[in-house]
Amino acid sequence: MFGKGSKLYSILFLKCPRCHKGSFLEANPYNLGKFNKVKKNCPKCGLKYSIEPSFYYGSMYVSYAVGIAVAVAIYVLTLVFGLDFGPLPLFVTIVIGLILAMPYIGAVSKSIWANFFFKYDKAMADTIK
Repeated sequence: MFGKGSKLYSILFLKCPRCHKGSFLEANPYNLGKFNKVKKNCPKCGLKYSIEPSFYYGSMYVSYAVGIAVAVAIYVLTLVFGLDFGPLPLFVTIVIGLILAMPYIGAVSKSIWANFFFKYDKAMADTIK
């Protein structure tokens, strides 16, 4: 399920959608100097990550959905752990959680968007060390 060859592996570990070996981003998502900057090409298989200029603008829609999922998850976790605070502290908790997760949410959203358009190529991945 999480092994190489699954889209989930490529998305969660921010790897190349085609070979699952090269890194997708220039740096760690929390490196604010290169905040979620996608590489031009995969360093392993040479895949050009951007099909057209402004290709990753579509990932904003994905980012919204992932942000909502994170907010709902935080809310459910407060219910599971029996943390019964009022609406305002719950709202503040969700906002803080979203702010802390924002760099990773942006990176994962770009990876999800790229995985919509690029497929894993096992033959290509097997030839790369």
